[in-house]
Amino acid sequence: MAAFFFRRFFMILDSLAQANRYLDLHPRFRQAFEFLQSRKVGELTPGNHDLDGKKLYVAISNGMMRGREQSPLESHQKYIDIQYVLEGTDEIGWRPRGACQVVKTPYSAEKEVGFFSDAPWCWLTVPPGHFAIFFPEDAHAPLAGTGPLVKAVVKVLIEDE
Repeated sequence: MAAFFFRRFFMILDSLAQANRYLDLHPRFRQAFEFLQSRKVGELTPGNHDLDGKKLYVAISNGMMRGREQSPLESHQKYIDIQYVLEGTDEIGWRPRGACQVVKTPYSAEKEVGFFSDAPWCWLTVPPGHFAIFFPEDAHAPLAGTGPLVKAVVKVLIEDE
């Protein structure tokens, strides 16, 4: 598979009904969005579920959000996040990863995440039936709202290893 570079793309927020607009951004997006549009997504229990091995999987969460103060910016290097809200309304902070200056927890290749103490530049409201796509250039602070939330995060491997 050819390498894909997303330096021109930044966070996307849209409704699942508009997902077809983004299929050409990555070869695995079609499978990811077909899964999110299926009834199967609402039937899964919390935890990780395989869609295509390490190339594509979904993490289902069902719990309380943390609030802005308890939601640090995070970033990934190998995966794109498609964060889809099933129930509740998520609030997610955003800042370009290149603009983050205060490392809270250095990037861990094993956990595929690093954290920053910088403040987000903006906050996104993601209602049910909507998704946000975060590329490696996007630091994001999910679960920053209050109340319960059911959410699916599809992890899309950028390049085959």
